[in-house]
Amino acid sequence: MNDPTIHPFAAAPRRDTPADWTDGHARATLRRILDAAIHSALPDQVLERYLPPRPKGRCVVVGAGKAAATMAAALERAWPDVEMSGCVVTRDGHAAPTRRIRVLEAAHPVPDDRSVAAGRAMMAEVAGLGPDDLVIALISGGGSALLELPKPGVTLDDLRAINRALLHSGASIRDMNVVRRHLSAIKGGGLAVAACPAPVVTLAISDVPGDDPLTIASGPTVADPTTPADARAIIAHYGIDLPEAARTVLEHDAGPMVPSPANRVALIATPLMALQAAARMARACGLTPLILGDALEGESRDAGTLMAGMALSARLHDLPVAGPAVLLSGGETTVSINPDGPPPGRGGRNTEFLLSMACALQGQQGIWAIAADSDGIDGTEDAAGAIITPDTLARAAAAGCNPRAALRAHDSYTLFRQTNDLVMTGPTLTNVNDIRAILVL
Repeated sequence: MNDPTIHPFAAAPRRDTPADWTDGHARATLRRILDAAIHSALPDQVLERYLPPRPKGRCVVVGAGKAAATMAAALERAWPDVEMSGCVVTRDGHAAPTRRIRVLEAAHPVPDDRSVAAGRAMMAEVAGLGPDDLVIALISGGGSALLELPKPGVTLDDLRAINRALLHSGASIRDMNVVRRHLSAIKGGGLAVAACPAPVVTLAISDVPGDDPLTIASGPTVADPTTPADARAIIAHYGIDLPEAARTVLEHDAGPMVPSPANRVALIATPLMALQAAARMARACGLTPLILGDALEGESRDAGTLMAGMALSARLHDLPVAGPAVLLSGGETTVSINPDGPPPGRGGRNTEFLLSMACALQGQQGIWAIAADSDGIDGTEDAAGAIITPDTLARAAAAGCNPRAALRAHDSYTLFRQTNDLVMTGPTLTNVNDIRAILVL
């Protein structure tokens, strides 16, 4: 049992898969469950019920994130007779048609010049407002890169270098955003401070574990309780080499900005809401759903092995749930790249999770799984995620792929492209983080 080449799941006994569950049926069911989760988070489905009373004065709309443009379009449809202006920024290819609110585009996951231009534009939109005016901030995941305004002395190149280092360090999104906030004049409440004395109502779609509004897009309208010392501790923990100007800011900055306590934040869509919608679809498909959690974090390959063990227990022992069932989870795992190792292949956290899970299951019958980023883009690839089946490893071998070598090389996208198992949704124009569903018969 100490031989590392023998996986502990390899000798698991098998039982027959029910005849009415073909591979095609299983795949289609998983896709229906994923689509239901994503549909439940679309701005047109949820935004209107969270709108505040209409203002006496002007209505200025700002926002950032992968769903910002569709949120702006939904707001315009909900308030067709309200005079409004403003602008939002979204990722390239995520724009939506609007009439009164300008839609800007910028780079993701690393900011570019357009991110800074968007930051300046937002600050200009909220300048000079009065207490009878209203600012509506439309915030969703991805906004940390899309909306930027470096503090004096810090350059965009500095921020880009720090962002890349954080992305490759294995740092959680929470830790990354602490650092980002303390190097930015617009994050961590900076935008709301600039809007004073106008009240700010933030409508947010959460893509972060725990749904902390401060972490979503680095909280441009939310008070920040962290300090520059917290950011310095994170930098030290991950061994990141800071540019001199950034180091100076973190050593001498006065601390976070404090927006008005009268401002309000409403979470209009969250990972848990999406998982609940997925559970409803699972029941409609004749399955027993079990939500394992909406905030799972950690290394993608470790999470894949862990979920393989849970699925195997359900398959063989009816624990923690008896099949036919679906295990649902959300959150955001990470893929850590060794900076001293060879260049990584192609893949995101969802395809790496699935490849690890397939390697752990070793072809166990009666288990299928889907994992995808709800925004339609897993990492930087054009796929949302992928599907694994009982014969994934066999089909990969037939296609000339070595699954364990692909896992070591972080090349999961390439393998699933060869097996024709990628899930392609295109940009969904919303973002409630990753959706994982494991079908156990």
